[in-house]
Amino acid sequence: MYRRVAAIGLVGLLVLAGAGALWVLPRLHASTPATDAADAGESLPIPPVPPRIAEGEDYEHCMSMLNSDPTGADAFADAWEATGGGEGATHCHALAKIALGDVDTGAEMLEKLAASSHAPAVARAAVYGQADQAWLMAGKPDQALAAATLALSLSGDDPDLLIDRSVASATLEHYEDAVDDLTHALEIDGKRPDALVLRGAAWRHLGHLDLAQDDIDRAFALDPENPEAFLERGILRQRRGDRTGAHQDWTQAMALAPDSATSDLAEQNLALLEAGPDQR
Repeated sequence: MYRRVAAIGLVGLLVLAGAGALWVLPRLHASTPATDAADAGESLPIPPVPPRIAEGEDYEHCMSMLNSDPTGADAFADAWEATGGGEGATHCHALAKIALGDVDTGAEMLEKLAASSHAPAVARAAVYGQADQAWLMAGKPDQALAAATLALSLSGDDPDLLIDRSVASATLEHYEDAVDDLTHALEIDGKRPDALVLRGAAWRHLGHLDLAQDDIDRAFALDPENPEAFLERGILRQRRGDRTGAHQDWTQAMALAPDSATSDLAEQNLALLEAGPDQR
């Protein structure tokens, strides 16, 4: 299964220490506002090895332009689609729309393509997965959840798709469903610190702090320099009254992932910590 960005990181369920629930997308390298699950104005980074919904020189050329020249990719795909470019043209066109900020249009195009494509099930599932991420960016978690469920109907044991659906579920505050999908993902691939951090955060939302801590400890055992694990452990420490430990963890998260959503959340948490007692 493809990876959506070069440094995949994780789709994080990470919460401000003194605020309400927030799912952010660190692997999109977005600066996510503290009030939104996803920012509709941000573009969807294109995976380095996208799902191969088509083949051919024109498809490879169009897809290669998505990161460096999305406007050129959009124009190329539009012209190619008008002259019978088929599924390859549509896929590139949809991703170009998303990269240019027209997320809703791109997500709709991806869903229609996945539904009508004659490509293998795994490629169609991957395209539904891209639609899921785009709907999250557009702030439409219900539609993201539907797209993720369609993806899993085609490739039910794909850990990335299970993790994606857990994000949509938790954005809707369906934390039990998120735990179920993350547990399934970890049964398939137990060496996923991203899934462990996500499940730890979901356990925390459900009030199971011991289970949350266990998952974060397991994530650190796999990846001792995981910035999202530091962010989440800081939240757990803050919840237990360990302000010094929380400060250390959030400072480390910022050092490990500067200029990222993870760093932004850690910085906001530190500001709340320094402002006074938790108002939760």
